[in-house]
Amino acid sequence: MIAYLDMPAGISGDMFLGCLVDAGWPIAELRATIAQLTLPAREWSIAAETVVKQGLRATLVQVRALEEAAPAPLAAGRHTHRGLAQIAALIAAAALPEPVKTQALGVFTRLAQAEAKVHGTTPDQIHFHEVGAVDAIIDIVGTVAGLHALGIEKLFASALPLGGGWGHMAHGQMPLPAPATLELLAAAGAPTRPAPGPGELVTPTGAALVAQLATFGQPALSLERIGIGAGQRDCAWPNVARLWLGTGESAGPMVVLETNIDDMNPQLYAAVSDQLFAAGAKDVWFTPIQMKKNRPAILLSALGPAAAEAAMTQVILRETTTLGVRVHFVHHRHEARRERRTITTPWGPARVKIKWLGLEAAGAMPEYDDCAALAAAAGVPVRLVHEAATAAAQALVAQLRQMGS
Repeated sequence: MIAYLDMPAGISGDMFLGCLVDAGWPIAELRATIAQLTLPAREWSIAAETVVKQGLRATLVQVRALEEAAPAPLAAGRHTHRGLAQIAALIAAAALPEPVKTQALGVFTRLAQAEAKVHGTTPDQIHFHEVGAVDAIIDIVGTVAGLHALGIEKLFASALPLGGGWGHMAHGQMPLPAPATLELLAAAGAPTRPAPGPGELVTPTGAALVAQLATFGQPALSLERIGIGAGQRDCAWPNVARLWLGTGESAGPMVVLETNIDDMNPQLYAAVSDQLFAAGAKDVWFTPIQMKKNRPAILLSALGPAAAEAAMTQVILRETTTLGVRVHFVHHRHEARRERRTITTPWGPARVKIKWLGLEAAGAMPEYDDCAALAAAAGVPVRLVHEAATAAAQALVAQLRQMGS
């Protein structure tokens, strides 16, 4: 799945979260994601509500750092700013998928580099202010986790509207757009456009997320659903961002290549399969057949993008004894969305593949290679590990269905 982030009124971390929740990511799963961080539960809360912005319905996600409203001794902690190393340790210690950790840290690294340039220092010397607070950590980690959970493999983004004026920040009054926002967008070569009015429409957190995660430009897209996230302010225009989700040219037309082989050493087929996957094949399979004179043979088939046809054909002609390859175009193909999660077994963690039908988790299966590796390390039958991983996967599916209900 691919997505396009349309930002007619700019972007902030909570607007991005609103898009993801509105697109079908359960708010309970967002809370569960943040619970994996070592942030005291008393320090934060997350809520979502449906609002109307100048006639447009949207989801408003409220991320609150609770210490802001706490008595003075606790509220003083609100001003204990975190540096990049502290935030990196926070993310590394969390039980989150590795791609989420990597991208979230990438967002904070961009922020540190932009802040360092603005203030004439180095990234390791930066102590974040607004962007190091609890609410910004939730915005960033939550957004990256939400994109991962929805199975968005590639994110595109529109130009960003930049408004003028002045904003109050940790260092005092600053011109808008905020200096860090401009540095982030300049480093990413981001396209901009005039804003519909004055004020801070693109926050540093929003700019860092888009700069790290998105490719600028509008893709060709077969729309499946739209997620609309609301900003906190009420403006003279709809203060919303829209996330378009669907399939696009990245999926592209598919082809099936096939050939009959009756004179090749069967030991070589494994290498052919590996080479085809490396060339871009999505699936490879071998079917026993009978050829002329009742000679046993193998029908080699490979499914892949039409753009990889030439590369896959070269593999088959080079790595097998065949003299020709047939090509069948796949006119249409239905795909269930897939998502990988990690579950825990008595022998260690294993990845599972979840199948989604719309917004419902329809099933899950463990990755065999992970189960085999755990079994080999523990000296137990693969069957036992696979059964435990399957049970954990089914429990995860039941939990996801409950969150979505």
